[in-house]
Amino acid sequence: METGELLDVIGSLVSALRAFSAKLPAVVPLSVMPGGIKPTPEAVTAYEQTVYRFRTQGGASAYRRFNELFIESLEAFEGGRLLSATQPLLTVLDHLELMQRDKEIAVTPAEEKRMSEYRTTLNRILPGNQPELEGAGKGL
Repeated sequence: METGELLDVIGSLVSALRAFSAKLPAVVPLSVMPGGIKPTPEAVTAYEQTVYRFRTQGGASAYRRFNELFIESLEAFEGGRLLSATQPLLTVLDHLELMQRDKEIAVTPAEEKRMSEYRTTLNRILPGNQPELEGAGKGL
């Protein structure tokens, strides 16, 4: 598996997370939705197929170590735990950057840009990224 193929997989997962996060309201009281909000079965199936595609193509490549992280993200996504699904993908991007720095993999400038875009998108999903919240909790 090449770096570009891995980035295609990550891009597909990031896209699914972004689509799911866009459907979530800002705040949902558990009394209204005790089970939380879960993605549609179709979205889960697509996410699952993407992870499966990686597992079959990743085989003996240097990227096989990411299997567990993708499965962890899938399980969180299935349960509607958006933040728990986001963290493993950020960890994969961290590992890719480390592998690039250690010269284990070659990354083109275009691939670097994609990695940066995926990281930015994932960070936007995380709480605390709203500018209107900046300075909150610091008192008057």
